[in-house]
Amino acid sequence: MKRSRGFKSKSRKKMTKVAREGRSNPITKKLQRFEAEDLVHIIIDPSIQKGQPHPRFHGKTAKVVGEKGKAYILALNDGNKAKELIVRPDHLKMQE
Repeated sequence: MKRSRGFKSKSRKKMTKVAREGRSNPITKKLQRFEAEDLVHIIIDPSIQKGQPHPRFHGKTAKVVGEKGKAYILALNDGNKAKELIVRPDHLKMQE
């Protein structure tokens, strides 16, 4: 039987969260606003599946290109290839 290779395969360590560390999903993460040309870090929140990017982009920095509904369109280079991601603000953090 062939092994399953789903969206979250090989991401057990990356997609875990410390149990009961304060409030797990503060509403302020969902209400964040970003402008075009802002640089953001992609930090996946495993407790929120909606609008989640692929685990390979966890920890990467991207530029906000636009908005699409409640989500943001991000541009980044994956190796030498330009990629566009659609990610909700729960999984983004403003670069200082």
